Amino acid sequence: MKTECIGDHVKLKGKTYPCTVSLTMDLVGGKWKAVILYHLKDEPKRYNELRKELATVTEMTLSLQLKQLEKDGLVFRKVFGKKPPIKVVYSLTGLGKTFIPVLDAITEWGNQVVLDNGEFITAAEKES
Repeated sequence: MKTECIGDHVKLKGKTYPCTVSLTMDLVGGKWKAVILYHLKDEPKRYNELRKELATVTEMTLSLQLKQLEKDGLVFRKVFGKKPPIKVVYSLTGLGKTFIPVLDAITEWGNQVVLDNGEFITAAEKES
């Protein structure tokens, strides 16, 4: 029997899922969560650094996704200072760091798909 199917369902933090794949996709699925985790995998970053690296995400979406990742225990938000301008830094938690091998595998797979079926383009090429 597969590990993810030992019970009828799985439960994490009071939420029930039909299987561990469903749980995983809830935690890291969607268009931006894995991308945010990828950009935090090597070092902590400030919000504006993430905004620059993820230029096509809206501020509202980035903020909401960071809050969700923090709530789910994958990202840690550290606030420096008590009065504005405060400094806020995001980093991976221990749980978030356990996802790095998956991020690396996703990256490798995506690179291979592009090499086999697409092309890498530069920002200048994108604009033309």
